[in-house]
Amino acid sequence: MSLSDRLRAELGDSGVLEGAAVGARHRSDMSGTGAAMPQLLVRPRTTAEVAAVLKVCNAAGASLTVQGGLTGLAGGANPGSGDVALSLELLQGIEEIDTASATMVVRAGTPLETCQRAAAENGLFLALDLGSRGSCHIGGNLATNAGGIRVIRYGMAREQVLGLEAVLADGTVMSSMNRMLKNNAGYDLKQLFIGSEGTLGVITRAVLRLHPPPGPITTTLCAVASYPQVVALLRQAQAGLGSVMAFEAMWRDYFDFNTRALSLHFFAQTHPFSVILESTASTDVVEAFLAQCLEDGLISDALIARSQAQVREIWSVREGYPIETLPNLLNFDVSLPIGRIGDYAEACTGTLIARWPAAHVSFYGHVGDSNVHICVSTLYCEGESMHDVDDIVYGVLGRYAGSISAEHGIGSVKRPYLHLSRTGEELALMRRLKQALDPNGILNPGKVI
Repeated sequence: MSLSDRLRAELGDSGVLEGAAVGARHRSDMSGTGAAMPQLLVRPRTTAEVAAVLKVCNAAGASLTVQGGLTGLAGGANPGSGDVALSLELLQGIEEIDTASATMVVRAGTPLETCQRAAAENGLFLALDLGSRGSCHIGGNLATNAGGIRVIRYGMAREQVLGLEAVLADGTVMSSMNRMLKNNAGYDLKQLFIGSEGTLGVITRAVLRLHPPPGPITTTLCAVASYPQVVALLRQAQAGLGSVMAFEAMWRDYFDFNTRALSLHFFAQTHPFSVILESTASTDVVEAFLAQCLEDGLISDALIARSQAQVREIWSVREGYPIETLPNLLNFDVSLPIGRIGDYAEACTGTLIARWPAAHVSFYGHVGDSNVHICVSTLYCEGESMHDVDDIVYGVLGRYAGSISAEHGIGSVKRPYLHLSRTGEELALMRRLKQALDPNGILNPGKVI
């Protein structure tokens, strides 16, 4: 019996697609780096069906690539030509919301925005938030340990998880659906799978931690003259405004490009840095804080959003959709000690422009959680490719004790550079874990390690 026949016996004909029925979207995540079509696409609806798929593939030695909403930017969901693509898009639904314990039990294929709305309808708040909220899946968010705009207040995706269910390579279901904030009964097994990008097991369900709603949020756009002042503004805001919900810095090239493209105008002149600062402090408190910052010379200008429409305008600049139209655009996601981000941005930009004088290079990012994103667009000469840009961005980063991935994962795109952010001993331990949990190497081969 062929592999497709064995999988159809478990999932039915509608659960297994091949050939033209697979569809081109399953070739690559949003990085656009995938080239191969999987030989089969399987779409299980339950944890039991996921387990059956893995058991069949493991016995056959068939490699398997896990796919969620395909919003990743590191090639983690890109299949090889002989792979089975395991899509979790049908494994969705919210099973339970417990308002007493402030928890949500959710299936891996559920879109993040669906979970956010369900929490809000029950008077609670799911802190994880990403620009791709409408299409990314909870399973993918956890498999990549997603970050987003609320990390400075609530932490990464792993901080939103109390319990987890995952299926191992041999089909074993590891159900650790803890619902308590405190549980020190042995190893915290869920952490093996959060951030492992489907290389150690397939996440199928999770218990998410919810929070009280933060209440009204005041959104401010600040103009700042230097990177050290950006850092000083962050620390002043955390001390003077209490709960800072977001702190997003945009370097001049990024801010100016997007405001021009969106026909938006906020300040009388351009500034080296623009910062979106959101907090739960009242408008009066924020006004007093900004007045003091202006008096102290910490900021050059500021405005407080007076309507939701203005909030959306400010955030539309940060989301930066116009910049996606640039040719050969590469988006980088790195982290490094907050105090060194400004120096790294200068060194990286200088090195890139020296190589490609006409290139667009711009920086933006969360900063308050040590994360910065880089946009690079250039026209390559003969014999050059995106990897020449990678070599510079990550090579310069290595001099500043940074990480090649802050929140997007490693996937296949960043795998050649992982040694710049991990020691040989760490990489060896990762390989031992991989061998222990996936001895036949069927789960997301070629990803991470």
